[in-house]
Amino acid sequence: MQRKEKIFEEYLVAGARLGDKTAIDRLVMLRGPKLLSHARRLLGNLEDAHDAVQDAWIEILRGLPKLRDERAFPAWAYRIVTRRAARIISGHVNRRAMAAELEQTEPAEVAETATAATDAEAVRQAINQLPPAQAAAISLFYLEDMTVREVALALDIPVGTVKTRLMHARHALSQSLKGEEDE
Repeated sequence: MQRKEKIFEEYLVAGARLGDKTAIDRLVMLRGPKLLSHARRLLGNLEDAHDAVQDAWIEILRGLPKLRDERAFPAWAYRIVTRRAARIISGHVNRRAMAAELEQTEPAEVAETATAATDAEAVRQAINQLPPAQAAAISLFYLEDMTVREVALALDIPVGTVKTRLMHARHALSQSLKGEEDE
């Protein structure tokens, strides 16, 4: 996210904290798709991701007046979505097992389409092959431009765990993308 966008988001958060309906609507429009992508990475399907994000927005809007620093909003919101996703995962163990089975069949499909995809698409596909915990960490760090500390807060894990997940994700991505180059 560019500096101007971050400042605009902070402005919207400040307005939303004061109950400005327009600021709330614009904040949801600005941050909503990114929270949905995060939830989808964690949960593996769009339906559960929508549920997690919808519930998270209720919690976010209720807790917004207690947020002391507008700059902390993104990490704080991601943390709420992460917790909502964790609740859904624990409540739908069977659904999670089915998602894991689907993930195991996906690499063959990904290998077929990666040759025709752009470099950016190849990276996205490689991220989708990562375990959900690594995919979430690497996506927040690189795609959402969060610091390691912000990722730790968003995922509700220690900083050291974020660094470990990033290390393993980078290695896996390197191997995956190197394999595509060799073909």
